[in-house]
Amino acid sequence: MFNKNKMEITLNPIAYVKNSRIEPIDDNWETIVTEIELSDHIPTEAFERISDFSHLEIIYYFDKVKNEEIVFSGRPRGNPHYPLVGILAQRKKDRPNKIGLATVELLQHRGRTLKVKFLDAIDGTPVLDIKPVYKEFEPKASIVQPLWVTDLMEKYWK
Repeated sequence: MFNKNKMEITLNPIAYVKNSRIEPIDDNWETIVTEIELSDHIPTEAFERISDFSHLEIIYYFDKVKNEEIVFSGRPRGNPHYPLVGILAQRKKDRPNKIGLATVELLQHRGRTLKVKFLDAIDGTPVLDIKPVYKEFEPKASIVQPLWVTDLMEKYWK
């Protein structure tokens, strides 16, 4: 019998993040250049022709988040000037399944390693999947977001 409320899913990292960021700090990610190195069980051919793409989507696991830190709502960054919002209406790391997603710029591919920019994952973070960005999957309409998000992100990529 299938229990829709509880399901166990086992994922094995396909790669790991290597960079200079060892603490999950919220801002100043633009200067961080990250290497993503394939795990031993993934063959090098998995990266075949990946350099044909300028951008990739990186799906990763917030492995440093403890289960007791998971939240379902709150004020982003604890800022009292921001509204109370559900976890699914923000990109906070303390999520129910601890999954992160970032669209990165591919700078270089060499063998079993990718060099990317705009990945907000700390050193050692397990990578669950990598997908190329296709223009056809990007939003067709203008992106709409609340003003607090623009304020929150002001220094994120600086």
